[in-house]
Amino acid sequence: MSDKPVRLRPHHGMCLAYFAGEGYSNTFTVHMQQVLDALSPETPVVLTTGADTVCAVCPNNSGGVCTAQEKVMGYDKKVLDFCGLETDTPISFSDFTEQIQDRILTPGRRAAICLDCQWNDLCTSQPSRWAKNKRK
Repeated sequence: MSDKPVRLRPHHGMCLAYFAGEGYSNTFTVHMQQVLDALSPETPVVLTTGADTVCAVCPNNSGGVCTAQEKVMGYDKKVLDFCGLETDTPISFSDFTEQIQDRILTPGRRAAICLDCQWNDLCTSQPSRWAKNKRK
């Protein structure tokens, strides 16, 4: 990705932490891996509660609006609240993932955010990639 900030929904910081090659469709899965591969620690991200780069090929994206908008906006709000972050403020991808790991995943707060997500079992079955690659 370029120096231009990447728009990310706050809850996608958790989705990316546990992404394991599964998704809504093959197109979505390939795209999710490409997004993950392109995000370096220095990549600037801007948090948004609207459609982001991950949503671009999601089958739940209906004209730029999630078909589960109320549900995912709830996820986003909880991530922002737990991490003390705000939308539309640039942050490095590494700072964002550290916040997700330190304030949500390590203390065991993930379920308080997205227990009703269809991918919950996938997330509970493996460690967060942010924990494995955590900066010292």
